Amino acid sequence: MLCALTVRQLEPGTFERFRDAFTQDFDEGSPPDGWVRFDMLRNVEDPDEVICFGFFDGDLDALRAATGQDGRRDRQQDAIAPFVRSVGADGLYEIAVEYAAT
Repeated sequence: MLCALTVRQLEPGTFERFRDAFTQDFDEGSPPDGWVRFDMLRNVEDPDEVICFGFFDGDLDALRAATGQDGRRDRQQDAIAPFVRSVGADGLYEIAVEYAAT
């Protein structure tokens, strides 16, 4: 399982437009194929800071194939670009330790 995580500082007051652009290719109520979960968080002290992360059930090669083959990621990045002031942490991470409610 992999986690894709990005921290972004948005242009002031653009969250709703960012959210709509980011999720424009998502099926209602479910993440894209291969993804088991997706979350978008807003900082309660700074609502223009947004953290997006999702969990992908597969290895790095499968993730790259799933996100690159149909151009979805490129379209998404182009669509959100006008609303993003800066990007902080941005990477793919292996889950090293997991705790979950049973």
